[in-house]
Amino acid sequence: MPYVISDACIACGACEAECPASAISEGDPHYVIDESTCIDCGACSGVCPVDAPQEKA
Repeated sequence: MPYVISDACIACGACEAECPASAISEGDPHYVIDESTCIDCGACSGVCPVDAPQEKA
């Protein structure tokens, strides 16, 4: 299941740099994950200081 970034995102960019599929981009007001590109690896979640990336329910 792909990941999504919650409103808790502080736009630090740590997740974008970590994503091996380049599925994360800067949005307004926080980063967003392209669900069709996300490979569900969880790398973004592991580096986020506020646990904003979460598996989509």
